[in-house]
Amino acid sequence: MTARKRKRSGESRGSAPSEVDTGEFDREFAADSFRVPDAEARRRWQSARLKPGRPREGRGVRVISVSVEKGLLASADRLAKKKRLTRARLIARGLRAVLAAEGEL
Repeated sequence: MTARKRKRSGESRGSAPSEVDTGEFDREFAADSFRVPDAEARRRWQSARLKPGRPREGRGVRVISVSVEKGLLASADRLAKKKRLTRARLIARGLRAVLAAEGEL
C-alpha cells in the first residue's frame, strides 16, 4: 500500500503552488495596527451585529397563547392569506374592531 499525497488547495497536478501575496498575514501582532473605533464606527458595528427582529408596533408586542376552535382558525387563516396578512395581524385587526365597537379603544 502506498500513501496518497494530499493535494493542496489552489494547486492542480503538475503546477507550482499559487503565487498569492500572503505577506500581510505573516506579521506578528497584526492587532497592534488597529485603532479604537470612533463613534460612527461603533454605531455601524452595533447596527450590523443586531438581528433585525420584528418591527416595533405601538409599545411593542407580547406573545400570548390563545385557544381557538379549529374551524374558526382555518377560516381566519384563509382570510389572512386572501388579504395577504399574517394571522397575528388579522387577529389584532379583529380585536381593534371589537374594542372600537365597544367604545374601549
